[in-house]
Amino acid sequence: MSNGGAAEGDVNGTEHGSADDHGGAGVGGRFARLRKHKVLASSVAAALAAGAVAVPLALGVWDDSCKELPAATRALARDPAAATRTLDPRDDMSRYDAAAGLLPTGRLCGDGGRVLGQVVDAATGASVPGKLHTTAQSRVVYAVSAIYQDADVPPGAEPGVARVLAGYVADTTAFSFLDPDADTPAASGAEAAPDQAGWSRFGRFLAPGEAHPQFGFDHTGTLTANPARLFEKVAGDPEAFAILYDAERAYLAHYLERLTPQGTDPDYHPEKEPGEEKTPPTHGPDRDLNDMARRIGALMYARANGARDGRIADLDSFDASVRRHTRGAYRAAPRQVTGRPPMSGIARRPASGAVPGDLMDGRRQMFLTVDAWAKARGVPAARVSVIRQVLDDGYLATYRYGSM
Repeated sequence: MSNGGAAEGDVNGTEHGSADDHGGAGVGGRFARLRKHKVLASSVAAALAAGAVAVPLALGVWDDSCKELPAATRALARDPAAATRTLDPRDDMSRYDAAAGLLPTGRLCGDGGRVLGQVVDAATGASVPGKLHTTAQSRVVYAVSAIYQDADVPPGAEPGVARVLAGYVADTTAFSFLDPDADTPAASGAEAAPDQAGWSRFGRFLAPGEAHPQFGFDHTGTLTANPARLFEKVAGDPEAFAILYDAERAYLAHYLERLTPQGTDPDYHPEKEPGEEKTPPTHGPDRDLNDMARRIGALMYARANGARDGRIADLDSFDASVRRHTRGAYRAAPRQVTGRPPMSGIARRPASGAVPGDLMDGRRQMFLTVDAWAKARGVPAARVSVIRQVLDDGYLATYRYGSM
């Protein structure tokens, strides 16, 4: 698919040229930067004439293995409102190619990756606690997921992308599938509102009026967005891993404390909606809890797979870095919570204390949270057993094979 927008040279903010038949450079090419520094160019030319072809590389004159972050993209990091407007693909996706042209893939020069991460974080409002996500911001989340699900996230951008996924944790945690009801890349708060039974296809315990990306939206049969793929990609960075792991464990605590002592959704009243009266009251919560466990299992899969294929060169160092970036453990409140806060605040939930035991034993960490909640709330043993099994099933499914 074309990236659209400005021509490639304009988008990337660099000169482009093609090599001639003798392996030299054309109008742009790898010697273009040298022409901007005549004295250095003369020195390099003399060195080349003497056969010292390694001198320019040693001096760091050029680096063809990276590309510059477009200046237009870099400027967006300082202006969240402009970032949202510029990267919003619109309901009809007419601006998607233009947005893709401003979000490069592959390795970026200098601090380009880090700044790109700041741009997508700013454009989505992911790290602004207490504010409802807008429809435009949610459309940007869809675009970011679509662009990077099958392309390389620039090194350095992983923490910023992870903050986007964490800031939309209820959306990015849910299992994604093609949704015939999704006709735009995002749904407004009104469209996401629960029906009279208290059910919404966007999940439970949602803040009223908050918009949500629709990852099940299929644009013209050629473009979809699957945040699960992006989740695993960025998890190879230890800081991003910690951000995602914190968010999922915080979401588990947030979710449990809103359930009834029987482990059901207090907002769900199937008798008020024809056709739903036969749905078990535990069905929705069990599905959500399974999704959370799947994401945590996917994190551990990404860690193990990265160590196997060499992307994580030193697993001990990786784990130590994750522990440094992790904020702590998360436990549910001892009493039922009735608040429905904006999603951006879930991942920024204060930690309950230090992480007990092995942080990288994801299953054990989930069970500790469930057991503490069950004890404080007097949850029946049979229901606790089911919840633990639901979590175990989800965790093992992705720990073994990764996200589907």
